[in-house]
Amino acid sequence: MPFRNRTRKKTTPSLSGALACLAVLLSTGQACLYSECSRTDVVCHTGAFVLYTERDCNLTQSLAVGAFQQISYVKASNTEPNDFFGGDIAFDCSTQTLAVGTIGESSSASNGVNGNQSDNSASNAGAVYVFRRSGTNWSQEAYLKASNAGANDNFGRTLALYGNILGVGAPAEASNATGVNGNQSDNSVVGAGAVYLFRNSGTNWSQDFYIKASNPDAGDNFGDGLSLSEGVMAVAASQESSNAIGINGNQADNSASISGAVYVFRRGVSTWTQEAYVKASNTAFTDVFGSAVKISRHILAVGAINDDSNARGINGNDADNSSADSGAAFVYLYENGAWKQTTYLKSSNSDAGDGWGVRMGLSGDVLVISSTGEDGAATGVNGDETSNAATNAGAVYVFK
Repeated sequence: MPFRNRTRKKTTPSLSGALACLAVLLSTGQACLYSECSRTDVVCHTGAFVLYTERDCNLTQSLAVGAFQQISYVKASNTEPNDFFGGDIAFDCSTQTLAVGTIGESSSASNGVNGNQSDNSASNAGAVYVFRRSGTNWSQEAYLKASNAGANDNFGRTLALYGNILGVGAPAEASNATGVNGNQSDNSVVGAGAVYLFRNSGTNWSQDFYIKASNPDAGDNFGDGLSLSEGVMAVAASQESSNAIGINGNQADNSASISGAVYVFRRGVSTWTQEAYVKASNTAFTDVFGSAVKISRHILAVGAINDDSNARGINGNDADNSSADSGAAFVYLYENGAWKQTTYLKSSNSDAGDGWGVRMGLSGDVLVISSTGEDGAATGVNGDETSNAATNAGAVYVFK
């Protein structure tokens, strides 16, 4: 649930005052995104109100009223079999905008926005549908295609939405272009991948940028992971094969097949530029660095589901590869104009085959990492991590 946490003087709020404020909201039926009463954060939605009290700048849920209910059933404007509408979704609360990826959509429209949806001559080219909420109603605002739509490009496999900027990944796109707004028409590098950035102005969408890796190669799948934050974007190419280590290493030696890489771009006055080429501190064959990627202003988190180290916990030994496909996560910090790796994370009960780092969530200083192959039989929160009696049960780990 969204809330805004502001820097305030450290005071203890009046809970009775906050409850009185909430009572007013409930009695009037007021629906809002954010209110502040008696130095208390109140997050309100139609049909559900949640009260948070602030103590020493930490928010704790104190009271919840109401429940979730389905308000909409959303479909494409050109529904067809095997389109896979909803393969990825992105939602921005501040603009009440929903983007839905559809990698199996097959229209050959390539003029970017609201083109012909009925020509299915480009199988699996992919499309994105943008919806906006007004009151309690959703309506489709745009039908988006790549500016160089081609068969099997999988445009829309990944989405990232931040304010009025929408990023769309097409990891199977095949041009040999590099950098920003290069030549889109040469399809000689199958599966190199691309990212398209669209901008909203009012209710109008337009493609602003076509973004490629600085070292596109066949099968790299640039764009198979995507994350946007304030003025910065991270793009994963989990199949990239260079043997580089760390930040801005040698991109040209492809001797570490499917080791994976992440590219960080920053928005300037008029364009985006690549500012970092990011690799693991222990780059190795088939580690799939970039299996998950999240960026939040000055923090970058990257998963590598096939990392083989037998370390556990924080900043352990990443060089012993005796625990095959246990998985790892890498955390980078941006300071003094540069990115640097600060943390190497493993699960507290890391085992071979756990695939830790397959999905991530990052908000502020909280990082959530999933491990779908974890075998623990525990239930609930903070149970026994040592029992491996439930094969592939899966687990989620929260770091702060």
